[in-house]
Amino acid sequence: MRFLLIEDSVNLANAVVDRLGLDGHAVDLALDLKTAGAFLATTGYDLILLDIILPDGDGRTFLKAHRDSDNDTPVIVLTARSEVSDRVGVLDLGADDYITKPFEFSELEARCRAVLRRHGGAAKNEHRIGDTVFDALAGTLNIAGRVEHLRNREMRLLEVFFSAPERIFSKHHLVDRLFSLNEEASENAIEVYVGRLRKKLEGSDVRIETVRGVGYRMSTD
Repeated sequence: MRFLLIEDSVNLANAVVDRLGLDGHAVDLALDLKTAGAFLATTGYDLILLDIILPDGDGRTFLKAHRDSDNDTPVIVLTARSEVSDRVGVLDLGADDYITKPFEFSELEARCRAVLRRHGGAAKNEHRIGDTVFDALAGTLNIAGRVEHLRNREMRLLEVFFSAPERIFSKHHLVDRLFSLNEEASENAIEVYVGRLRKKLEGSDVRIETVRGVGYRMSTD
């Protein structure tokens, strides 16, 4: 998944980027609203983490404009304000959730997972296609009882494929989903990860097909 973090506290921001990166997420960091706007103008995101008090404006103004533009990208607000009225206010403006600073990273990760599940219309972390069960929380594939463990980026790539079976994804799109702006990545990296997943999917009903000149899609027998 690709996240946009809008947070001006450099120490906290770097810690969040590092922690979510360990989970295999690509995270772009914007220290102000102007930078965030530039990122959003060129890149799509699966989730936005939004601070309220920023050097060049109020995160609530950004949130309102985000929703007024009919952008449905989910937003979790990071706030130091613990008053009920403040939390209700950001939810009424269109936030999908909030977390109060200081927070435990495990809670932030759980809230991210919950918001992404709701946004995707899923109630569980498990996704089943044919004889194959993908558990995004445990990071495993269960193929008719055989368990394969996934590395972080393998897991994030499978999330993309399982989100839309039979859809063709270009290599460029997959690079965009897996890597942040400050990471050097090429389409060859996608070929490597797809190759690894194909080996782990051997013997299952699920396969990742190459659509020549276009990209990849996940299909079932």
